[in-house]
Order: sequence, then structure tokens, then C-alpha cells
Amino acid sequence: MTNTFNSFYIKTLKYELCNKFTYKNINQIPKVKKIILNFGCRTAEIKQLTASLLALELITNQRSIITTTKSPNILLKIKKGNPSGCKVTLRKTQMLSFFTKLIINIFPKVKNFNGFSTLKKSRKNLFSFELNETFAFNELEKNYYLFNKLNKLSITIVADCSSQKELIFLLRSFQFPLITKSKLQA
Repeated sequence: MTNTFNSFYIKTLKYELCNKFTYKNINQIPKVKKIILNFGCRTAEIKQLTASLLALELITNQRSIITTTKSPNILLKIKKGNPSGCKVTLRKTQMLSFFTKLIINIFPKVKNFNGFSTLKKSRKNLFSFELNETFAFNELEKNYYLFNKLNKLSITIVADCSSQKELIFLLRSFQFPLITKSKLQA
């Protein structure tokens, strides 16, 4: 399936991007560079942290890393250097396989899901969203007793686009569920 996305990008999407936007060099054509998955933990409980580490490794088939706090927070009683979550960065074939899994398997399983709004202000080269239902992943659904207290899964798609219009066009071409302003008003 990842081969399908890659061949679609090379054979079709590059030409559509060149026709819609102007580029001086072929290397300026935008593409998806990486996908970052992140579980943030409010508390530094070891059980919750290990469950989210294991969940990321099961979802992506790649080793995840623990993120630590960079500065102390007195109100939340967090010291500098304490674990605050875990993340995985996907590139190349693993990124493409996760992207296809998201579009084909995960989004249809999420209840009351219509798509993501393009109205929110974000940076021109990344698109972030959160998945509330982590049990849409088959790997986690099989072991409910381990992962029943997981936080929201934050997913960030990073592309090398020069404008937000290019990013939206790129994601829409891959059939990513984005809602425009006209569909929201109807």
C-alpha cells in the first residue's frame, strides 16, 4: 500500500502541484517529510508512561522515546528533567504505511467523525490534530486492559510547503479528510 502512495505522488501529484502552483526548481515541489506521534502525560506515573510507550511501539512498529520537561513548573509540581510523555518520529516507508493506515483503517472507525477543519491557524508546513479514540487502532483494541487510561494521541504531519494552501492541496490529494469553510456553513 505504501508503494501505491509513493507512485501516486511521483506519477500524478507532482504534475498537479506544478500545474496549480509555480516552482522555479523541481526540488521545490512539496512532499510529506515526517509524521510525529506524541502521547503527553500530565502526571509522571510510571504505569501510564510505560503504557503510552508500549502503545506507540505497537501502533508504529518503531521504538519510541521518552520526552522530558525542559523547565520546572511549580503549580503542576513538575521538576526539570521529569518524564512528560513519549513520541515517535516516522519517516520514509514507515511514514507512508502509517499514513495509509490512518486514512484507510482509522478515520472510518472514529465515531461522529466528519473531518478536520482547515480554518484553524497553523504553520505553513505542518498540520496537527488529536485522536481521542485510540482504540481505533487494532493493536490497542486487542489489549484493552493495558491501554484503557491512555491520553489523546497527538499527530503532526510535517511537509516542506511554502504556503498553507500547498499543504491543504497536498493532504487533500491523498484523500485526507479536511473540511473547508463552505462545508462547515452548510
